Parts: sequence; structure tokens; C-alpha cells
Amino acid sequence: MLTGDTNDEDVSLFDAEEDAGKRSKKNIKHPVASFFHLFFRVSATLVYLFCELVSGSFIASMVTIILLLSCDFWTVKGAGKQQTSDSESRIFWLGLIVCPVIWGIFAFSTLFSFKVKWMPVVIMGLVLQGANLYGYVRCKVGAKTSLKNMATNYFGRQFLKQTLSKEEES
Repeated sequence: MLTGDTNDEDVSLFDAEEDAGKRSKKNIKHPVASFFHLFFRVSATLVYLFCELVSGSFIASMVTIILLLSCDFWTVKGAGKQQTSDSESRIFWLGLIVCPVIWGIFAFSTLFSFKVKWMPVVIMGLVLQGANLYGYVRCKVGAKTSLKNMATNYFGRQFLKQTLSKEEES
């Protein structure tokens, strides 16, 4: 562990280390917020995947997906202000991270399958989900700490730990 570096901050996206005494570790304090956080995200994804099977209308599918993503954007904004348990924090961050990845996969699959009409919908999904993720990571890390510095510090620590553990084994 490095000493003397006072500006070095450990930031956990999952809140595992922070507020351990204040939070309940297993109970979900806000089941409705947790449900709707995932409901809107999963519903938008499912509508996108199965819209051509259920409805032949591109416009109805597009409007439904955009409304679900917008509801998710609003729900996540409200859910982030509440005091949560560790379980809720993990649900929140996993949903926040996994969904933009899924919409990114949709973007590549739409591009390579030449379904150009779906590209605006997929881009909107990627932008809304990515904006949520970016906003909450920035809030969590803090406005003064850049993401690049956080990543550099994290990987530097991991390299130092590996190097020290290899020296101890020798």
C-alpha cells in the first residue's frame, strides 16, 4: 500500500466498503424501486427482441421502446437519491452496467444485419442507457476525480499488488 499520497481515493461502484454500518446487508428496503429499475430496462430489451413477432408496426414498437427507456431514465434518477441496502446497490449498478452493454451489442448486430430502420431506436437505447451509467459513475466518483485517473489508480494498484505478491513468493 502506498503511503504519503493524500489525494488518492478508493471509490467502489458497488458501495460494498462504504457505509457498511448504516446499511442492511441482505434486506431490500425499496422493493418497488428495485423492481421498476429492472422492469423498464428488461421490458425495453424484450420489446426490441420480440417486436417483429408480436407487432408488425415499426412505429408502435419504436414508441414503446422509447417510452420504456424514458420511464427507466426517470425511475433511475429517482432511485439514486434513496438510502439503499448492499443488495439494492448491487442490483442498481449491475442493471446500470449490463444494459448499455446489451444495447451496444444490439447496435453492432443491427449494423451488421443491415436493419437500418432499427438503428435510430438502438442508438436511442444506447444513448439513454449510457447517459444513466455515465451520470451515476460521475456522481459516484465525484466531479473532481476523472474516470481516467480512477482507472489509472486502480490498475496501478493491481499491478503493484501482483508485483509484491510475486516478490514474496520468490
